[in-house]
Amino acid sequence: MAKVLVVEDEEALSQLLSYNLGKEGFEVALTFDGDEALMAVDEQKPDLVLLDWMLPNVSGVEICRRLRAQSETRDIPVIMLTARGEEEDRIRGLEQGADDYVTKPFSMSELVARMRAVLRRTRPTIAGDVATFADITLDRETCRVRRSNRDVHLGPTEFRLLDVLMQRPGRVFSREQLLDRVWGHDVYVEIRTVDVHVGRLRKALNKRGEQDPIRTVRSSGYALDETYGGR
Repeated sequence: MAKVLVVEDEEALSQLLSYNLGKEGFEVALTFDGDEALMAVDEQKPDLVLLDWMLPNVSGVEICRRLRAQSETRDIPVIMLTARGEEEDRIRGLEQGADDYVTKPFSMSELVARMRAVLRRTRPTIAGDVATFADITLDRETCRVRRSNRDVHLGPTEFRLLDVLMQRPGRVFSREQLLDRVWGHDVYVEIRTVDVHVGRLRKALNKRGEQDPIRTVRSSGYALDETYGGR
């Protein structure tokens, strides 16, 4: 899973980015000004930085310049986010080392496509749309799942549920977290619905009596566990 640092001082936009990029399979960290961004990069090196041009304290262009000036961070890909659309501004951002440049307002699908294109060039091992766990393969582009040598037929909700679990193998996701990531913030769903869909996912994955990869953690939630063989 690609770790993305979002540096954006507009809180509504940063939360929107966090939510949508999380649903697309990215691990997202948020910072709201230039000083915070530089500290965050030092503490945990991200795979990609989404960087707003206009920031408090230290501008996005200056952050990009500083990242490129240090050997430890010069290879981190940077995509600039800005309302500036003039050619000279785009050139300035690229001259400071930005890998790409997205002008506000932008569509989320365009941004994700740009991010994946940059990651394919710079981080090819984590950029693909195919996730693998043990003998299970999930292809986000074709919406197909295979286990061993057979196709696993899932409904759209079970597919999203498996995708979330495969993004962080071993991590226990609470039912509330799964509701948020699979169904979304604005949809009211009974919390026990998660259990119903986990049951359907298990039935499809373990159709031939394979080892059950989904671990139930009592009073907590669910996790994918390669060493787990029961419920």
